[in-house]
Amino acid sequence: MSKVIPPITTPLTQAQIDQFKDDGFLLIKGGCSADLIDAFNGHIYDLRNMDPMPEWAACEPSKRYSVRLFNPHLHDGFAAQMMKLPIIRGTLAQMMGREAVGIQSMFFYKEPGAPGQAAHQDFYYIKNDPMTMIAAWVAMEEQVDEENGCLWVIPKSHRLGLLPHGAVKNLDEHEPWTDETEGIDLTKQVPVVMEKGDILFFHELLIHSSGRNRSTDRWRRSYVCHYIREDATTPRMDLQKKFPLY
Repeated sequence: MSKVIPPITTPLTQAQIDQFKDDGFLLIKGGCSADLIDAFNGHIYDLRNMDPMPEWAACEPSKRYSVRLFNPHLHDGFAAQMMKLPIIRGTLAQMMGREAVGIQSMFFYKEPGAPGQAAHQDFYYIKNDPMTMIAAWVAMEEQVDEENGCLWVIPKSHRLGLLPHGAVKNLDEHEPWTDETEGIDLTKQVPVVMEKGDILFFHELLIHSSGRNRSTDRWRRSYVCHYIREDATTPRMDLQKKFPLY
């Protein structure tokens, strides 16, 4: 029996498509229901609360609620469904001009006190040809703001091309194992304040960062997936599997 592929939804207006092209990012408010977010958060908690933890999700027990889950969509049905929400599939198809496929997923905990990631461009880490990659960043908390470590973006910075990256400068604020975009004016960064279920789509060359979680009792969980156009490729050997969104 042949698989029936459902029609692609078209959630974006032309003005929103133009805004994404101009600014390098687009925030969709309430893209995912709060009930679904709560269910997914509970599911991820249950996975890491298992004894023993599933091999693909395993980490030191003391870090079970702090170490991110890398590529859960390859092992877990719920994570896979969250990667291919109809609004994500439709938005990406409109932005890319044809179907997208998922290549990477990450569930971040970012507990109180956890550092952020220095300013960077995703293309620096994930080369792809043709350059079509877009990230979808789903807020998994009631409020994601400056205090608990929201994303910061530099609007229109995707027009600058790929910039050099070097060692992280502010180790009090950012994780030391990443790289940082060089030669940029960080005063142009603006915070992206989000609520549960909001989805931020951003271009692979958009310069973005996150700060330390300075709250004492608020986490900043998020589910972040990277997508490329269905005909694109990446040399990253760990990201070779293309995940259809239908």
